[in-house]
Amino acid sequence: MTPSITSTATTTSPASTTSPTGATATTGPRLVEPRGTLSAAVAEALRSNDTPAYLPGAVLTADPWGEDLQLALYLLYELHYRGFDGVDEDREWDPELLRLRQAMEARFLHALSTELSDAPRSVEEAFAPLLVEPLDSTGLSRSLERNGELWQLREYAALRSLYHLKEADPHVWVIPRLRGRAKAAMAAIEFDEFGAGHADRIHARLFADLMVDLGLDPAYGHYLDQAPAPLLATVNLMSLFGLHRSHRGFLVGHFACVEVTSSPGSRRLARAMRRCGAGRAAERFYDEHVEADAVHEQVVRHEVIGGLLADEPALEPDIAFGCTATVHLEDRLAEHIGAAWDEGRSALRTPLSTRTRERAE
Repeated sequence: MTPSITSTATTTSPASTTSPTGATATTGPRLVEPRGTLSAAVAEALRSNDTPAYLPGAVLTADPWGEDLQLALYLLYELHYRGFDGVDEDREWDPELLRLRQAMEARFLHALSTELSDAPRSVEEAFAPLLVEPLDSTGLSRSLERNGELWQLREYAALRSLYHLKEADPHVWVIPRLRGRAKAAMAAIEFDEFGAGHADRIHARLFADLMVDLGLDPAYGHYLDQAPAPLLATVNLMSLFGLHRSHRGFLVGHFACVEVTSSPGSRRLARAMRRCGAGRAAERFYDEHVEADAVHEQVVRHEVIGGLLADEPALEPDIAFGCTATVHLEDRLAEHIGAAWDEGRSALRTPLSTRTRERAE
């Protein structure tokens, strides 16, 4: 399953300044150091406002799961969110950047489709394993609940911050691409995700408060330089699915998978936060998801998926694939984190500062 890819997107503008060229330059997070040929080409193009090198050979030979390609994709996707400090906002639609992004997306999606060549094609088969609470002790949230230490909870939060500080943003793109029941239900869920009209209840804000409780920097994108490829891939997957209308089924499957698994996982993480004395705001974020996502699970399964299948039944394999791909990448990330922690080392590319860790503990 390797669908064709077209480049379409929507912009969200942060605070801005006027660049020397007269274009608008964002004041978002800073660009980070590249990790190879592709990310270096993207970073240089963004810093210099020049046309990037297309580098078809580098794309074809790049490890689709590696640090270089995943960071390059992340940098390009971030232009559709808050951008980067000093980078002109109009680079979001630079045709050469989009051309390079399209090639890397195709590489990433082909690798994913190859690894999941035997993925379920029905919604029932894809979601069935997620609807049964596992009885064994496996799983990262179970490990954190039972044995996690405060430094591990802090690392976990730093990693997850790349998504949770823009929680639900990638999923908004699907709303104009739905209709009827599916659109109404998806909009209702997103309304909750964005605080139901209350800025202090926006889930991204609640996560920023969690980070403060854990002695972490809550600035948007602060931990990008420390985030390893398996984490970047989980966030890139949402952007890849969200930015393409042709992938609306994938995105619905992804979103449903997240909502189905969120409530039990959040319950375990809330217990871990309490056991380690992480703080009230840290507990609140996961407590909120226990309750809210238990409701969202029912709505997304019966109304979003049900409504979409009633309108477009041919999208069922795409919905199933979106779910399976999400589980696959989350498993890869859990394996990366678990292997690092089992060896007593950081799951980040560079550990959190010792001084910050001591203050939090």
